[in-house]
Amino acid sequence: MKKAAGTGLACLFLLAVATPGAVADPGRWKHEWPATDFTRHSVALDEILSGGPPKDGIPAIDDPTFVSLAEADHLADTEPVIGLGLNGDMRAYPLHILMWHEIVNDVVGGVPVTVTFCPLCNTAV
Repeated sequence: MKKAAGTGLACLFLLAVATPGAVADPGRWKHEWPATDFTRHSVALDEILSGGPPKDGIPAIDDPTFVSLAEADHLADTEPVIGLGLNGDMRAYPLHILMWHEIVNDVVGGVPVTVTFCPLCNTAV
């Protein structure tokens, strides 16, 4: 029991020491958004915390490739997908792929589309 308590305290200490590193880094922002003037702001920069991956940290899928339903043997019959049909062209975007990419830029039925999925709220647009 004492060992578990000691381990828990060590974890809390490491979390407390590491938390300041989560503060946003204006130097990094300047690299990601070089045309932005960071001297103008209404919130103190040290109050801004990182919210996840950096700009372009989640790669979109551009020009995706598809297989026919008969060839899609890697998908279960109950695999959740985002379905889209335009002008007689049908597509299925598997959620197990969108969980890691979140955005697909595609052309469906001759129409350029962007399919998005948010794994945090389980929503597609």
